[in-house]
Amino acid sequence: MRVAVFRKAHFNAAHRLHNPNWSEEKNRDVFGLCNNPSYHGHNYELEVKVIGEVDPDTGYLIDLKVLKDLIHEQIELRFDHKNLNIDTEEFRNLNPTAEHICYVIWNILRSHLDSRYDLAVRLYETPRNYVDYPA
Repeated sequence: MRVAVFRKAHFNAAHRLHNPNWSEEKNRDVFGLCNNPSYHGHNYELEVKVIGEVDPDTGYLIDLKVLKDLIHEQIELRFDHKNLNIDTEEFRNLNPTAEHICYVIWNILRSHLDSRYDLAVRLYETPRNYVDYPA
């Protein structure tokens, strides 16, 4: 029996969208208020979807406590209440757009999950703006 289970999580983080190869004017034109030199923040909502076959012995696809702990240890502790541009290695040289953040989270989780599971991540930057990876 193939199913999907979901786990929601939350973190708050600041960032600045900025391309160092562009002029200040071009950065302001492209990124608008998100290019604020003093940064700005979001209350990110994360949905992690794990897909696979249910274990006939446990009735679980994955122990949701294990998934909860993984997300907490690898994502929330890493990004919560951080300035993504300054405080994290992942975004030191990568523009922390919602698209990049979602993809980075997927890669971190993928590296810690058994390959028998398929994985999808949905990241809400605002209640109306979100990114899915894979699409």
